Amino acid sequence: MYVTYFFFVTLMFIHRFMNFKLINKDSHSNARAGEFETDHGIVQTPIFMPVGTAGTVKGVSQQDLNSQVNAQIILGNTYHLYLRPGLEVLKNAGGLHKFIGWDKPILTDSGGYQVYSLSEKRKIKEEGVTFRSHIDGSSHLFTPEYAMDVQRTIGADIIMAFDECTPYPCDYSYAKKSMHLTHRWLKRCCDHFDTSKTEYDYNQTLFPIVQGSTYEDLRIQSAEKIASFNRHGNAIGGLSVGEPHEELYKATDLVCGILPKDKPRYLMGVGTPENILECISLGIDMFDCVMPTRNARNGMLFTSEGIINIKNKKWQNDFSPIDKNGTAHVDLAYSKAYLRHLMISKELLGAQIASIHNLSFYLWLVKEARARIIDGTFSNWKSQMIKKVTTRM
Repeated sequence: MYVTYFFFVTLMFIHRFMNFKLINKDSHSNARAGEFETDHGIVQTPIFMPVGTAGTVKGVSQQDLNSQVNAQIILGNTYHLYLRPGLEVLKNAGGLHKFIGWDKPILTDSGGYQVYSLSEKRKIKEEGVTFRSHIDGSSHLFTPEYAMDVQRTIGADIIMAFDECTPYPCDYSYAKKSMHLTHRWLKRCCDHFDTSKTEYDYNQTLFPIVQGSTYEDLRIQSAEKIASFNRHGNAIGGLSVGEPHEELYKATDLVCGILPKDKPRYLMGVGTPENILECISLGIDMFDCVMPTRNARNGMLFTSEGIINIKNKKWQNDFSPIDKNGTAHVDLAYSKAYLRHLMISKELLGAQIASIHNLSFYLWLVKEARARIIDGTFSNWKSQMIKKVTTRM
C-alpha cells in the first residue's frame, strides 16, 4: 500500500514539474499569460530573466534581485562558470543555487552562444567545439554530452541544448549546414540527458533551440524538428545578432506558429523594451538580455516615459524620481540629479542604482504585460507603451 502511494505521489510530482499552465490569451494578438513550476519555485509568464553570466548579475546583489528587482528567475552562462569558479568548486558548494545564495529558479545556456561570440577562439567539428579560454588560452572541448554534464554539475533548473548560433548575415548553405548540425547535437543532448542523473536533490529539464538564421524554410524545418522532441519547453536562438527588427519579428512569428502552444517559448538574447513587447504579442513567454545592466553602467535608463541618458546636463538640477511613475522602488529614493552626479563622478553606487532601476523596469514591464493580457487590455496598452519606451527624453 505504501509503495503504491509513494509511486503515485512520485508520478504526480514528475508530471507537475515544468507543466506550463495557460492563464489567459489576448484576443487581438498571440500574447499569453501563463506559469510553469520548477523545484525552486513558480515562474509567471511572460517573464524577463536578468543575466548573471558568472554567478552574479553585474552590480546587483541577490538581496536586491529579490527585494528591489523582483526577479523570479535568473540566467547563468555555462562556459564562463565552467572556467571560473570551475566545476569542482560548484559541486563542492552543492550547485550554483547554494554557491550564490539564490533559492529561486536558474536557467543556464549551454555554451552554444560562445560558438558565435568566440568565433576567433574556437573550432567546430561533428564531435563538438574546441574553445580557447579567453582567460589563459587553454583548450577545452565541449561536446553535446559534456555540455549536459557541465550543466548537471552547475545545477540549473532549466538547461539548454548545445547548439551553434550562426552570425548575421549568414549565407544560406552555411545556415542550413549549421542547423542540421544543431539538430544532430540535440539528439545527442537528449539521449545523454535522459540517461544521466541530477547531481542534487531537485529536477532539471532540457530545452532545445530552434536555429535557421533568417531563412523562412530553415526556421520552419528547425521548429518542426525541435517540437518533435517533445521537451518541457522550447527556445528560439540565432536572433538578436544584428538582423533588422523586422527580420526578428518575422522569424519569431513564424516559429511561434509551429512550436507547441502548451509549452513555454523562450526567445534568447532579446532585447529592448520595444522588442519584448512586440515579441510578447507574437507568443513569446521568456526573455533574457544583458542590455538593461550593460546600458545602465553607461548611463542609459529605461523608464515608463522613455529613454534617459542620465549623463546629460539637462538632468543636473532635476530632483524628481528617476521614473515618476515609480516602476521601481529605487526610483522613490533617488533623484535624477543625484544619479547623474554619481555617474559623472564614476561612483560605483551610480552603476548599481542604474542597474537596479533598469532591471526593475524590465520586470515591471513584463508583469504589467501579464496583467493586461489577463484583463483583456494588452493590445491597446502595448501600442501606447511602445510609443513611450522608444521616446528619447
